[in-house]
Amino acid sequence: MPNASKSSKGLIHIVLIIGAIIMVFPFIWMVLTSLKTFGETTQVPPVIFPEKFQWENYLNVFNSLPFLSFYWNTIVSTLAKVIGQVIFCSLAAYAFARIKFPGRNFLFILMLAVLMVPGQVFLLPQYMIMAKLDWLNTIQALIVPGLFSAFGTFLLRQFFMSLPKEIEEAARLDGCNHFQIYWHIMMPLVKPGLLALAIFTSLWGWNDLLWPLIVNSSPDKMTLSAGLASLQGQHYTNYAILMAGTVLAIWPMILIFIFLQKQFIEGISITGSK
Repeated sequence: MPNASKSSKGLIHIVLIIGAIIMVFPFIWMVLTSLKTFGETTQVPPVIFPEKFQWENYLNVFNSLPFLSFYWNTIVSTLAKVIGQVIFCSLAAYAFARIKFPGRNFLFILMLAVLMVPGQVFLLPQYMIMAKLDWLNTIQALIVPGLFSAFGTFLLRQFFMSLPKEIEEAARLDGCNHFQIYWHIMMPLVKPGLLALAIFTSLWGWNDLLWPLIVNSSPDKMTLSAGLASLQGQHYTNYAILMAGTVLAIWPMILIFIFLQKQFIEGISITGSK
């Protein structure tokens, strides 16, 4: 039995190692491609290691595109979306979970219906709203549609509903109103849910491509994903520069995951359990 257990564990480790290699290989290939010449990126059969590392590809990214503007726009829009969703979704979730008002369940089901509709359906109405407000090619056009999400409200509502009612009753006896209970008592108790929502929102906001491509056409108002998409031409694409720009675009998320991987895993596992 001990030998069988060891062999099964060894097989599991081999499968996990193979899976890890498969997952990491695209990132390694991206980094190697960013250091190749244009000829090496299009050579058949493919060249794995470049003959000479072309570090100037990373400088060419900044020469070809306003990359610092892309970074700034992405950071500002992502932070605004994270802050907005944490505040607005938590307010709505607290109201749906702890405040009794007429039509509460109906409104909550109506809000959940948004999750059943593909996001592409909202693109045209949102674009028309931005055009009416004269917000096209602006930062606020990137931010405002992402300040609230039905998923975030549903997630935080489950956390608020899991808290004991005795805590809220004790706060009422001490003279707290709804907002004081929400801000001073409930919010600290649902930190895992807030962290999970912030993680999902930051990943979504940083990688969002379709909406920035539609609402902004000015290069100085584009995000990283939309700006990198402009490097891919119809007949000619310099894959070395494109991969160099991609490496520069993803490293903040990789660093955040390295330093906050425990919180990432906890947030995802808590989301699943809720």
